[in-house]
Amino acid sequence: MKKQIFLMMSLIAILAVNSFAADKVIKLPAPNRKGGKPLMAALDERQSKRNISAAPLNRQELSDLFFAATGVTRKNGKLTIPTARDARSMILFAAMPDGLYRYNPEAHQLELEQPRDFREFTGTQKKMHTTAPVVLIYVSDNERMKRVNIPESGFTKYGAFHAGSMSQNVYLYAASANLSTVVCGLVEIDKLAIEMKLPESHRIQFTQPIGRK
Repeated sequence: MKKQIFLMMSLIAILAVNSFAADKVIKLPAPNRKGGKPLMAALDERQSKRNISAAPLNRQELSDLFFAATGVTRKNGKLTIPTARDARSMILFAAMPDGLYRYNPEAHQLELEQPRDFREFTGTQKKMHTTAPVVLIYVSDNERMKRVNIPESGFTKYGAFHAGSMSQNVYLYAASANLSTVVCGLVEIDKLAIEMKLPESHRIQFTQPIGRK
């Protein structure tokens, strides 16, 4: 009997570990590159909307969202956004109810950074940020720009430019998919950076909650 109980407890422990490990990576399906509205229609409907519900986005919507933001579009690894001197200095994080994730464009997957809800730190409009199922956090890595000889005087300019390109892609995707989103600059950046445990070379640009209407 004791042996059976021991084996059962061991099996439960193994299943628990495997379940936790699976949550560390969210593998996204291939983006739907032929879906959505025509570009001109999406441009016409692009707008800031703060009426975001708590309803979660499905895997396909997450896939299309992150691909639009900064996905890989070609075999040579080029992205959906311009990036100065191919620095690829932007890092896209997503604060979701079950944790903080980092988007990996090459693998097209979300990788768990911390298993806790960060949404309360992502903006001063607490109700909207803690209700939205996904809050994007745009972070520029100055060290990556430094590696391709972008002068320090250009870090702020290029960081803002790259982040702006990403957020506009997200706006257009939201318009095409009938989702609500808004860029938020009222963020306690230093506090959020500490909570995220970002290195000094990383700079938070702004956040962008997104979800269903």
